[in-house]
Amino acid sequence: MTPTSILILIVCYFAVLVVISYFTGKEDSNAAFFKANKSAPWYLVAFGMIGASLSGVTFISVPGAVEAKEFGYMQVVFGYFFGYLIIAYVLLPLYYRLNLTSIYTYLRDRFGNVSYKTGSVAFLISRTVGASFRLFLVAKVLQLLVFDLYNIPFTITVIITIALIWLYTFKGGIKTIIFTDTLQTLFMLVSVVVTIIFLASALGLDSVSDIITNAKDSKLSKVFFFGDTNDAQYFWKSFLSGIFITITMTGLDQDMMQKNLTCRNLKDAQKNMVTFSIILIFVNILFLVLGLMLTQYAEAHNILATKDDLFPTIAMLPEIGIVISAFFLLGLIAAAYSSADSALTSLTTSFCIDIIGIEKKPEQERKRIRKQIHVAFSIVLVIVIILFDLIFKDVSVIWELFKAAGYTYGPLLGLFAFGLLTKSQIRDKYVWIIAIAAPILSYVLNLYSKDLFDGYEIGFEILIINGLITFLGLLFIKKK
Repeated sequence: MTPTSILILIVCYFAVLVVISYFTGKEDSNAAFFKANKSAPWYLVAFGMIGASLSGVTFISVPGAVEAKEFGYMQVVFGYFFGYLIIAYVLLPLYYRLNLTSIYTYLRDRFGNVSYKTGSVAFLISRTVGASFRLFLVAKVLQLLVFDLYNIPFTITVIITIALIWLYTFKGGIKTIIFTDTLQTLFMLVSVVVTIIFLASALGLDSVSDIITNAKDSKLSKVFFFGDTNDAQYFWKSFLSGIFITITMTGLDQDMMQKNLTCRNLKDAQKNMVTFSIILIFVNILFLVLGLMLTQYAEAHNILATKDDLFPTIAMLPEIGIVISAFFLLGLIAAAYSSADSALTSLTTSFCIDIIGIEKKPEQERKRIRKQIHVAFSIVLVIVIILFDLIFKDVSVIWELFKAAGYTYGPLLGLFAFGLLTKSQIRDKYVWIIAIAAPILSYVLNLYSKDLFDGYEIGFEILIINGLITFLGLLFIKKK
């Protein structure tokens, strides 16, 4: 595809999203922006959440990591499933019973105002970092495929990327996102299936059974790693980390829970969560099969690209054809924006409700402040993505994302766990100290883990360790 045809494709794609935004954003109210008036069909929320949870990071990084990690990522995915069940039957009943708009209001009612603000700030940092990682990846690809050829700086690429999100979310908020995420998830899944069909033909695989046999027979399709407990991919480390990653990055995350809280009632929200968790297993298998076939195609054609560069490099080869290239770009953009648009909305929601208490102000003032905060977070995302471009070069973004989540979501995990598992009260004014100390101690522990634990290497379970340190710290400041 030529750069011009890519630009035309992007313009057409966002024109569709803006049209959807126009019809869903006619009611420019805070109730529609924050909770979609609690009228969203559960099946639309479930389908749209697939794209939001996977994002452009999964679309690029999971296939690109197969060569080095094999199918070991499925161990984490199986953990996800059990994490989603915990969310459906433990956290969602709590959120619906309290009729929350921001889930961090629970911390205020349970512990006090400092805990409430601490949890909110932890989310704001976590989601800003997570959304920036995802958008950084798609901006890099667009820079490589289009904007470098026009000598447009990466900073401008990032600004355009964020501006497009702001354009179709600034009025409708979560109400618009439920519908745009559904469309974007569809584009992403169709893109993956079309690419697999093309690669199967190129590799001489004539049927679905041939594709399955090819995956089973490959040395890269190993799923379970039980041998070395020091291995970062050891099964129990990956599985348990998957459970806690899901609980924190979905169940304790305003972004993902805001979608669930738009359902009509608790029963619909639970149906959404269970259905979504089952579908997600099969979708991740699709991505890993795609990664295997991309690796095999690269070996057969002497393509040297690896990690996050593998899929984009192959998809944009001239011999691949314009159809596959177009589907790749549609899938990438859909995957990236289906998570990033809701992130921008949830950041706006949390800051408005948790930090500045917007609900206490008159309606017209609330709308004005909400729109100003929406713009402010757009600018923050631009700045953070540009910083990432200076820091992260030859890395697999999905693994860096999970590492970052282990440090930023740990305090949230500890706070909610303490609130749900104990009946104790704490000296609320000291909570922020615990929330800062826990990630620092976790980082030091991770840095020296091999020396301290006879070669044991900490992986994704840093999140569990961080949450445990927070929990123990809260015990230390418990009231008698």
